[in-house]
Amino acid sequence: MKCITRILGILAGVGGALALLGILMTSSVAFAYDVPARGGATGPAPPPVAASGGMAGWQITLIAVGAALFASVIAVRADRSRAGRRQHSATSV
Repeated sequence: MKCITRILGILAGVGGALALLGILMTSSVAFAYDVPARGGATGPAPPPVAASGGMAGWQITLIAVGAALFASVIAVRADRSRAGRRQHSATSV
């Protein structure tokens, strides 16, 4: 059980580090601003470039279903391993 706890702790730490890295990488975009060109261009500003692409809805659904299945399997395995270790008390009649 210690080994499983240790592995889960390591996985949680790696997941947290990756989440923090993702936040740090995308937060710089929030503070970005346009620098005017040299020479002081006086024309109207060009329209912003719209980002296209992203994930399709079926991909998001597939990821959510996979995560739910993974979490349920882990929960069932943890419950069964705990149930196997429980001490049953003797009942008196």
